[in-house]
Amino acid sequence: MANTKSAEKRNRQALKRRARNNTVRTSVKGALKKARETIATKDTAKTGDALKDAIRTLNKAASKGVIHPRNASRRIARLSKAAQATKAAK
Repeated sequence: MANTKSAEKRNRQALKRRARNNTVRTSVKGALKKARETIATKDTAKTGDALKDAIRTLNKAASKGVIHPRNASRRIARLSKAAQATKAAK
């Protein structure tokens, strides 16, 4: 356990940040899952909206430092590629 005042404060800050990061990570996972499911259904109208939402969520998470910017970029690229593949298959 923390022995000094400063260590106790850092611990409190870490707990707050962890909670905030977890909510952002959870929203990212949900948006990605929704986007993947709509891509699988091959409904282009819903896919566009879900993809846009997932991209927005990933960019927000990257800008807040919850995930690395390259990680967000890679996930966006893979989602976009999958969406284009289903669009081209139709």
